[in-house]
Amino acid sequence: MPVDFVRVTINGLEGDGHAHPKHIKPTRALSLMDEEIINTLRQEGYPVFHGTLGENITVRNLSIQDLTPGTRLVFSGGVVIELSELRKPCFVLGAIHPALEKETVGRIGYMARVITEGVMKVGETICISERY
Repeated sequence: MPVDFVRVTINGLEGDGHAHPKHIKPTRALSLMDEEIINTLRQEGYPVFHGTLGENITVRNLSIQDLTPGTRLVFSGGVVIELSELRKPCFVLGAIHPALEKETVGRIGYMARVITEGVMKVGETICISERY
């Protein structure tokens, strides 16, 4: 469920409904996806919206799929995260649509670790920082 703001910790988002033992490790604290891809999938006929595909942060105008592991994203509110790995579609997407797992390969976003904790709000700007 979308929220206006959330506390971001080293372990992820406070109150995140997608917290699962498989994902609870520092390099998988956050899951990001481009809003444009969600919109494209919806135009292709899939019943998806923010959060449906397991992402807990949706970004706009970033083309996150084109970034590389190690890239840091600096949010205007002070939170800093580092992209760790491209996401892989999970079999649970089959409950939404039988073809969705296959159709989201290569366009389902990134996992990331939290470098600087803080509060993240809807509408923040994001600066892409070079790898460290």
